[in-house]
Amino acid sequence: MNILKNLMHLGLGTFAVTKEKAETLANELIKKGEITKGEGQKLIDHLVTKGKKNKKEIESHIEKTLKTNLHKLNIPTKKEVNELKAEIKALKKKLGK
Repeated sequence: MNILKNLMHLGLGTFAVTKEKAETLANELIKKGEITKGEGQKLIDHLVTKGKKNKKEIESHIEKTLKTNLHKLNIPTKKEVNELKAEIKALKKKLGK
């Protein structure tokens, strides 16, 4: 039952699974005779791959949410600020400043 809890926690938080954590879990399962070494390596590979995928999805979601909220707050983007700086510089040049 404890192993199932560990797997469930890993499933819920796979974005934070490091290779070391995956290896620890796999080694625990191997020692208990619940999986073979080959299955352990497959589990490690699966957890690490899934963790990387989930991390990218979470980062993408956070970025999208931030952009949406910044837009709602009417906060200019770095690009917009740089465009305004360039425009001010051009106007100053025209005015001879």
